[in-house]
Amino acid sequence: MSFEKVLVANRGEIACRVLESARSLGYRTVAVFSEADAGARHVQLADEAVCIGPATAAESYLNVAALLDACRRSGADAVHPGYGFLSENADFAAACTEAGITFIGPPAEAIRLMGSKRLSKIAMQEAGVPCVPGYQGEDQSDETLIKEARAVGLPLMIKASAGGGGRGMRVVTEPEQIPAQLKSARQEAKSSFGNDELILERAVINPRHVEIQVFGDHHGNVIHLGERDCSVQRRHQKVVEEAPSPVVDEDLRQRMGEAAVNAAKACDYVGAGTVEFLLGADGEFYFLEMNTRLQVEHPVTELVTGQDLVAWQLRVAAGEPLPLTQEQVRLTGHAMEVRLYAEDPAQGYLPQTGPVLSWRPAQGQGVRIDHGLVDGAEVGSHYDPMLAKIIAFGASRDEARRRLIRAVEDTVLMGLDDNRRFLAAILRHPAFAAGDATTAFIDGPFADDPGLRAADTPDALWALAALLLARVGAGDAAGRAGYRNWHSSGVGAQPLVLAQGDRERTLYLTPDGIHGGPDLALDAVYDDGTLIATLDGVRRRYHWLHRDGRVWLQDGGLRACFEERTHRASGGEQGPGSGQLKAPMDGAVIEVNAAAGDTVKRGQTLAVLEAMKMEHALKADCDGTVETVTVNAGDQVKRQQLLITVTPVVTE
Repeated sequence: MSFEKVLVANRGEIACRVLESARSLGYRTVAVFSEADAGARHVQLADEAVCIGPATAAESYLNVAALLDACRRSGADAVHPGYGFLSENADFAAACTEAGITFIGPPAEAIRLMGSKRLSKIAMQEAGVPCVPGYQGEDQSDETLIKEARAVGLPLMIKASAGGGGRGMRVVTEPEQIPAQLKSARQEAKSSFGNDELILERAVINPRHVEIQVFGDHHGNVIHLGERDCSVQRRHQKVVEEAPSPVVDEDLRQRMGEAAVNAAKACDYVGAGTVEFLLGADGEFYFLEMNTRLQVEHPVTELVTGQDLVAWQLRVAAGEPLPLTQEQVRLTGHAMEVRLYAEDPAQGYLPQTGPVLSWRPAQGQGVRIDHGLVDGAEVGSHYDPMLAKIIAFGASRDEARRRLIRAVEDTVLMGLDDNRRFLAAILRHPAFAAGDATTAFIDGPFADDPGLRAADTPDALWALAALLLARVGAGDAAGRAGYRNWHSSGVGAQPLVLAQGDRERTLYLTPDGIHGGPDLALDAVYDDGTLIATLDGVRRRYHWLHRDGRVWLQDGGLRACFEERTHRASGGEQGPGSGQLKAPMDGAVIEVNAAAGDTVKRGQTLAVLEAMKMEHALKADCDGTVETVTVNAGDQVKRQQLLITVTPVVTE
């Protein structure tokens, strides 16, 4: 099982993370990349790199033949799959083994078993692992599923057997919903996973999501490394993860750990894996699923155990025994992680695309940031919108939380929208701070939080943007020159027109600052992207970037982009009711439900766009008649591209 060169069959932050540990252990490394990722950070970090195809994942990162060919061409004799893509694909693991390449993960049989929610639940019941009452039988007829659903009772959870990430999952609270929700879940499961098998479970209301990190080796040893609490989720996707859980005591940790180890032993598990449980308010826990790979949130376990889990994976794959026994595992301190996404929580977590103009990850004691970003990178629609993981460690939970808030707000990302303000709001929320957040947190206690709404840009940032544009426009990056849009002839204040999105304001510059504006002075502007300004007598540091007539400003978790329009004709994009249906982001059109001449109603879905593994319904914003349709299903479109025009109904 010895190997010398490791190919990482992934991209982004996890590819960088694996490359780091592989190099530290002396292995030569190989990166693979799609045509869209030619300049990516993981490509730069590896000793060698191989292009494996076009931007679409199906033709590159999911292309087994291309990955095996990359191994052959580079001489790689081991493959680390990371997470996502082919990491839980049993056929890929088997193909690597058949080609004489060490697959750094569990055996294909274990992946195949745990990849089926139906079969894995049966195996867990046989192993004595607590499971939620439900139905996971072979008979998948509508009649049987409806009958069993009624027997399980309400509230009911319908799940795709082969699924994950919330796809093919439905919650049923009324008996008459059962047939329609079964049909809907089956269709989505078939579309997403090529498998329409379903399982039924009694819904556990407002549980905690607690998972156990397990590890096995080729010598029959299996241990666990404590738990992670991943209860804060949106649309069944984790947002915040921490270790240890604030509600798990030593007794519960031992019982959950033993159950997780039994689950791993039941499938002869080797390598890193995670057994996920639902933890009820009564302290009872139930098997949810087993992820047969390294988890996104593995860094919090690394920080509280002091272990490098990727190094463990490499050592185990090479035939070495586990580095620790169960008795030697120690948990110290507390760690928290948040996922930095290119998305807009105020628009239903709509994925965002665009260039990375400036990326400056925060630094500080106890702070760790795993990422795959470089300045100049383009965040497109082909891959998951997760950009980085921001992680903090502290002696206590509250120390870790405070450090994480600071790291989230001090991290600088210019060029596209992200969810940092949303993340900071979660970490500050009293329910989260008290350790009381369950899986219902975001839709419950957090539902009305300002972090879920578009931020109101304060007057001070508008004024600061005006001063900054005037100063850098005068050609002095250090900020020592005078302003360009005013003069001292006594004529008066000079106008500067700024726009932020669809909002436009005219500010008036004077030698003393902004006429009628806040008490603000721009003290110094530095080339490293920072500036010092005094607001109401308090000196503060801000981050800034000037590019192509736009200025980006960041004040903690709040960031805004301003465009100067002083010498442009007034006007802008048409607002709601214009009849113009534009792409909200780069993506692929998967449905077109309108043709020229059709009569449509406001709110009617006219097209469906797929971007970053999510489907987005594009709806008419007025009643009217379709005038033009410029796209077809399968077309790739760019953000703000005009797709369909509707002539609005003229009302008297």
